[in-house]
Amino acid sequence: MAGAAVAAAAAGAWMSWRRIAPQPVLSGAEAAFWASNFEGPNGEAVNLAAMRGRPLLVNFWATWCPPCVEELPLLNAFNTAHAAQGWQVLGLAVDQPSAVRGFMQKLPLNFPVGMAGFAGTDLSRSLGNPSGSLPYTVVFGLEGAVLHRKIGKVSEADLAQWVKPV
Repeated sequence: MAGAAVAAAAAGAWMSWRRIAPQPVLSGAEAAFWASNFEGPNGEAVNLAAMRGRPLLVNFWATWCPPCVEELPLLNAFNTAHAAQGWQVLGLAVDQPSAVRGFMQKLPLNFPVGMAGFAGTDLSRSLGNPSGSLPYTVVFGLEGAVLHRKIGKVSEADLAQWVKPV
């Protein structure tokens, strides 16, 4: 009986992890990502093709997502610390422009933000986020390929690990 309970618990844990673990990037998703264009919260153009050729950390977030809001100061600091080495950070807001504008008045971000809206959920899924959970972070290398992905709030240790190989 105890063995069955342990097996059931292990299976449940595996299924939960599988549901939230990053999945493979869909065929053509990287090319579609780089071909995308977004508007910023104030209507400015955010051209992804212009960002290609340097390491890019893309963070899918929303103002209504507590872990997203909690990690933004860390991403701001990362952008400041690593811009001189060629790193770029892009926030893709799965949100309304008015909410993002109001949020950015309280916490100005020193990296570009694109308004992905609810289509951002589908974009994040194509890049390996099976449930469309937020926050979701993707790191693209110099050649434009996905190198790293994380569902959930990033840590300083994640960022330090991602910077090393690029």
